[in-house]
Amino acid sequence: MRFDKLELPEEQPEPPRKPTVPPADQDEHYWLNQAAEHRRAGGYEDALRFYSRALEVEKSLVVAWVGQVQMLVQLGEYPQAELWSRKALEFFPNQPDLLAGRAQAVCRLGDLKQAHALSDGAMQQRGDSSYCWSVRGELMVAGKQKTDRSCFDHAQLVSSDWLVPLEIALIYLHYRIPSKALQRAQVAVQQAAASFYAWFILGQCQQELGFIEAARTSYSRCLELSPRHYEAGVRISELGRGSWTATARRWFRLS
Repeated sequence: MRFDKLELPEEQPEPPRKPTVPPADQDEHYWLNQAAEHRRAGGYEDALRFYSRALEVEKSLVVAWVGQVQMLVQLGEYPQAELWSRKALEFFPNQPDLLAGRAQAVCRLGDLKQAHALSDGAMQQRGDSSYCWSVRGELMVAGKQKTDRSCFDHAQLVSSDWLVPLEIALIYLHYRIPSKALQRAQVAVQQAAASFYAWFILGQCQQELGFIEAARTSYSRCLELSPRHYEAGVRISELGRGSWTATARRWFRLS
């Protein structure tokens, strides 16, 4: 399995691809900060690796366990996300974000009934977690219920972090609902205008909806903030070659 030894301290993780990464004598806070930085840039592979490094230093970090599961979901590694959320719950029974992480993974695997049961368990715990509400909203989207907006709105009330609406946008994009994704991505850009990744996701939403000039503007802003952003450059080139026709057709198929 691709991520079968992520959290075990006796195993050495795969070395990062970037040669500038410092040696492993950093503390857990350093690795958590690195994970957060890469996550906010859409670098989910590296974020996953850094969450794992944090766990090698301190295995009791719930935030790293949760982050590891979340990154596996973002990478489409749903069986692995379910596996590691289940393993983490052995150490931290009924931890709400881990229950929510497992619910999200199970939902993506197609078992909506079990996902709802896990989400119910998460919501019954103490505290108010934006991630729990985001996952709850995803279950509403997956089940084609009409309460997804209230769940996602509550998630944004719990946390003012721009990453919350951005990752909600990614949920909507996963379920091919770009119109709702656009609304959340716009909020993320308003809150974090200096984030190249927020602009990239906004451009992706606009492109999916056939808003070609708006998408071009968003991708261009992404490149201004991160000149080496390869995919933004590719998408601008696609728009320039007239791929708006295919985009529009895709939109009409999904609407």
